[in-house]
Amino acid sequence: MKHTFAISAYGKSVYLEECIRSLLRQSVVSDIIMCTSTDNSHIRGLADKYKIKLYVREGVSGIAEDWNFAYSKADSELVTIAHQDDIYSKYYTKTLLEYKAKYKDMSLFCTSSISLINNKKVVYNLANVIKKILRLTLRKESLNHLEWVKRSSISLGNPIICPSCTYDKRLCGDDIFPTGYKFVLDWLTLLGLSGKKGRWICVERPLIVYRIHKESATKLCIDSDKRQEEEAKMFELLLPKLFAKVIQYFYRGAAYVYKKI
Repeated sequence: MKHTFAISAYGKSVYLEECIRSLLRQSVVSDIIMCTSTDNSHIRGLADKYKIKLYVREGVSGIAEDWNFAYSKADSELVTIAHQDDIYSKYYTKTLLEYKAKYKDMSLFCTSSISLINNKKVVYNLANVIKKILRLTLRKESLNHLEWVKRSSISLGNPIICPSCTYDKRLCGDDIFPTGYKFVLDWLTLLGLSGKKGRWICVERPLIVYRIHKESATKLCIDSDKRQEEEAKMFELLLPKLFAKVIQYFYRGAAYVYKKI
């Protein structure tokens, strides 16, 4: 089974090279490509240095458009949209392929993560603990192929670490990331995939280091209140209106972890 890391590169990230190196250190080799809509010497230089094939998307930059482009360029059944700020464990691909061999119907693979906040690793904080609890339903491998189980795991919030996700393109289909959103587009993607055939496997091992910093999309969305606006729409899609407002109030508290950055 072939697997590709499709790096979605943007701007001139100082963390991109560290991400690339983590992918090259995998104990089991995966294909690696890099995709961008912001063609520049920094990205081209790293692609040349590490002999990574680079694809450039024409048109206005957009997260969903960029991710769909990277997803489409992966010439394999399994694809991970690697986020340029993050670091992948050398056992990520090995673990992914072991589970795919065990569960042929696995449409989504994801893992837990370690947060890197102000260059300090954080394994347990409020956000990480809440996400771990919400993922409990996915741990039951006799049930995690059922639509209601998949949907229930994302109904009280999105506990799935987006850059830890690998998708089986044959089961998930094309252009899986919806346009028009900046923060919850991965959550909307999961909602769409929950109704399709396929098993969601979540490995509660931190096989990715998820970096939060001042220029990250997560931090910028929180500071602009874009996160709260988009999350409100998601809860209204998933829950009765009154319950949605209550859950949103408590869920919003997790964002304060990042307000201090």
